[in-house]
Amino acid sequence: MIDRRNALKLALGSAAVLAAPHVRAQTDKARTRIVFLGTKGGPRVGIGASNPANLVVVNDTPFVIDCGMGVSRQLVRAGVPIPQVKYIFISHHHSDHNLEYGNLFYNAWAAGLSTPIHSFGPKGIEAMTKEYWELNKFDVETRIEDEGRPDPRKLLIAKDISDDGVVLKTSDVTVTAFRTPHPPITDNFAYKFETPDGTIVFSSDTAYNPKLAEFAKGVDVLVHECLYVPAVDRLVATTKNGATLRKHLLDSHTSTEDVGRIAAAAGVKTLVLSHFVPGDDRQVTDDDWTRDVKKNYSGAHRGGQGSDGTEAAGVRGTRQRKHTVQAPSPHRATYSVSSLRKQGPITTNDHCCAMLERQVPFTTSVTEYGSRLSPGRHLLRGNVFRPA
Repeated sequence: MIDRRNALKLALGSAAVLAAPHVRAQTDKARTRIVFLGTKGGPRVGIGASNPANLVVVNDTPFVIDCGMGVSRQLVRAGVPIPQVKYIFISHHHSDHNLEYGNLFYNAWAAGLSTPIHSFGPKGIEAMTKEYWELNKFDVETRIEDEGRPDPRKLLIAKDISDDGVVLKTSDVTVTAFRTPHPPITDNFAYKFETPDGTIVFSSDTAYNPKLAEFAKGVDVLVHECLYVPAVDRLVATTKNGATLRKHLLDSHTSTEDVGRIAAAAGVKTLVLSHFVPGDDRQVTDDDWTRDVKKNYSGAHRGGQGSDGTEAAGVRGTRQRKHTVQAPSPHRATYSVSSLRKQGPITTNDHCCAMLERQVPFTTSVTEYGSRLSPGRHLLRGNVFRPA
C-alpha cells in the first residue's frame, strides 16, 4: 500500500513519459494512455483543478476530448506537443467544454502545425469553426502574409454529429458517439474509444441515464461525471440564483450514488470519477466523493478474499488486487490502459498538487501517476484537489 507521503515520492521518481519519448520506449510499452487534463466541472476558473478536458493517446496519436479553458496549457504541461493533436471531440456546447476549441487549434498552428486536425461534435461545430475564422480573420491573414504560415482554415476539418454511431475509424481506434441527456441540452454525446489495449467510455455531462450503462457494458474504463449533493447545497446557499442553479445541476448531472449504479449495471472494470460538481469545495473529502458510489459499485462481491481484496475476476482472468485509487493531479495525470496492473492504493495530497502547480522540471514530475491499476473491478477516483 502506498500512503500519501510515499505517493509523492512515487510521483517525483517517475520518468517523463510523455515529455521524453525515448524514456517512454524503455519504461512503458503501452500503446494507449489516458491523460486527465482537467476534471473540474463548470465554467468557473480557479487555481486548483483545470476545466474539463481529457486526452487519449494511441500509438502516439493524441485524441482530445473536450476543450475547457486551459486545455492548451495542460497539453503543454503533459509534454504533448500541441501540433501532434490529430483529433478533437466536443461532447456538447456548454462553454466549459468548447470554450478553447478554436484556440486549441490556433495554438497548434502558432506552434508549427502543417497537417489537418479533424474535429467532431454536436450540430454547431461546423458553424462554430467557420465563425472562429471570421473572428480571427485579420490576425490569420496578417500572419499568413507576414510570417509565411500555411492557411489554417484549410487544416481544421469540422464535422457535425447528428446521430448515434461510429464517427471515426482509423487503423488503431474506433470512436462511437452516444446521445445522452444533459437538460436542457439534447445534442450531447458520450464517446466510446475502442483501442488496441482496451475500450474507454467518456460519459460527457449527463443526467442519470441507465441506457449509458448499456453503451458502456463491460468496458475497461468508464470515465463518468459526478455530483455531490451536500456540496451543491452549500454552493447554492451563497448564490443569488441558487434555487434555479440547484435545479439545473440536479436535473442535468449524475449524483455519486447514481454513478455507482451505472458502473455496476455496466459491469465496467475500472471507474474514473471526473467532472466534479462542484469541483472546488474545500470541505469535500475523498471519502465524500466515493462513499455513495460504493453503495452500488465496490466490487466487494466479486471474489474478494479477506482484507487484501484479492479477486479472481479480471481482464486476463488472473488474480488481481482490488483497490481504490485517489485522484491524479488536477494539472496532469496519465494512465496506461494496457498497464492497469497490480498497484496498491495510491492517495495524493495538496502538497503534491502545489508542486505540480509550480511545474517541477519534467524529469522529476508526475507523468504516469499511479498508472499500474489492477484490471479487475475497481473504483479509480479522479481528482478533487482543493485550491492552495
